[in-house]
Amino acid sequence: MIEASTDSEWVARCLEGLGHEVIVADPNFAAMYATRTRKVKTDRRDARALRDACLLGAYRPAHRLSDPQRHVRGRLTVRDSVVRTRTRYISLIRALLRQQGSRVPSGSAEAFVQRVAALPLPGQLLSTIAPVLALMRHLNTQLAYSDQAIAQLAAQDARVQRLRTVPSIGPVTATAFVATLDDAQRFHHAHQVEASLGLVPRERSSGETQRRGHITKAGHARVRWLLVHAAVSILRRRPPTTDALRSWALRIAARRGKQIAVVALARRLAGILYALLRDGTVYEPRPAPQHPGPVAALPA
Repeated sequence: MIEASTDSEWVARCLEGLGHEVIVADPNFAAMYATRTRKVKTDRRDARALRDACLLGAYRPAHRLSDPQRHVRGRLTVRDSVVRTRTRYISLIRALLRQQGSRVPSGSAEAFVQRVAALPLPGQLLSTIAPVLALMRHLNTQLAYSDQAIAQLAAQDARVQRLRTVPSIGPVTATAFVATLDDAQRFHHAHQVEASLGLVPRERSSGETQRRGHITKAGHARVRWLLVHAAVSILRRRPPTTDALRSWALRIAARRGKQIAVVALARRLAGILYALLRDGTVYEPRPAPQHPGPVAALPA
């Protein structure tokens, strides 16, 4: 038995190639380390704790991704890194321009370089930001290549196509969701999926006292971030086939606030996407119910 980590899959495959039966254990299962003291941590003690957990059966196997979805997740990870790098460069250039009293007009990240080039900037400032602008041009090219590769993978997967029938769910979000779940049948209900993505609230309850806090943010941050952005898109762009979802979220916003409503809608989207994968169906919008209660409006 080995602990799930970055190279655990490679180690597991090597051991299986030698004829061993390998169990990749979930390190988040607290019972697996029940015999280990927290005051002293060494590799030897960790190995002993894994041995004891294997003998006692006090472990929870981690899901091992299939080869196709591992490849897809790798592409998504690279794309996410490129997007974060471009965002960091945009923030840097904006800060340098503000120091000189200049501002870049708002717009898409893809056209940021063109908007900067259209500004009447002094030559010294242009020479300062020129290396970053050159890097951003290259990043835009590589990001377009990544988007094209992901779109091709999405077109070949019927599951991704079903998820894309949900408004505001694009190829990247659908592909990331499928790659994260891999096998929808390993979840018994939608709440397990929502919990695995960290979209459920923390809870510390005892007796008759119930305490709930912010969401756990467990699981893959990329998918959670994409679902939150899809929820924001539904609330702001108002797709006609999402009237029921939007009305439901706006009623929550009137009671609890807009941020909680966005997270709640992202959680519901996760449940809908899981149901489509589980049942092999496509999204069918429901009519918005008529409720006399207050409805909050989100800014455009």
